[in-house]
Amino acid sequence: MAHTPLAPKLVSKLMQTKGIAVQGSILRLRLFPEEQRDFPADWMELNVLYEDDFTLVVNKPAGYEVHPSEKGQRRTLAHAVAAYYETTNQDVRIRHIHRIDKETTGPVLYAKNEFAHYQYDKEMREKKIERVYLALAEGVLPQDKGTIDKPIGQDRHHSTRRRVSETGDPAVTHYEVVERFADHTLVRLRLETGRTHQIRVHLSAIGHPLAGDGLYGGKRGLISRQALHGERLIWHHPWTGEKLSARAPLPDDFVAALDKLRGRE
Repeated sequence: MAHTPLAPKLVSKLMQTKGIAVQGSILRLRLFPEEQRDFPADWMELNVLYEDDFTLVVNKPAGYEVHPSEKGQRRTLAHAVAAYYETTNQDVRIRHIHRIDKETTGPVLYAKNEFAHYQYDKEMREKKIERVYLALAEGVLPQDKGTIDKPIGQDRHHSTRRRVSETGDPAVTHYEVVERFADHTLVRLRLETGRTHQIRVHLSAIGHPLAGDGLYGGKRGLISRQALHGERLIWHHPWTGEKLSARAPLPDDFVAALDKLRGRE
């Protein structure tokens, strides 16, 4: 067992539940035991971007938190995923690997078993899961590409806002300009780190807040929420190691904002 890719904690649990059986030189693993569902189901039509026995990737719409932020909270993406598992007869716990903001759209990755959860957590720590975003920033960014390397910490004057702070956590965002308009810029961004509100804080810090992002200085005339969308998620399959990706289409309000800027409305 010393040479298996399994975490010691997971090996111990599998041994206790008879999920591991050794027969001579053959090791048999039972990685998919039935589990008790841990969330009540709230039905919402889900756009499933990718699914197999280890993984679920769904396209989160605006207005939903990934996970409850307080006791008793309902109508989150976790509750919608629970409903999906229930209707597809899957006895699987809710294991999200990362979060995106309530008003941000795009892919969210879920692990369907403890082995996948362990592997994905490891990939996150090693920065092997790539998240690519599209953002509509106010103003015209002069450089075609660049890197924003500014630490982010809590804003002591506001309970939810973050700010660039020398004493904050390291935060690195890479960007490239996709399209320029008269007073806005469509930008593609790649996160090297995953701090709360990272893209929103970084773009605001260089004088180009997201359109619609009132918390960080953006105006709401063009779009009623922050214009931030998770375009693509890239990861490795937890069992085979194959490189996989899921792409999420732009939501209607983001498309409408771009059409307005392009004079197509």
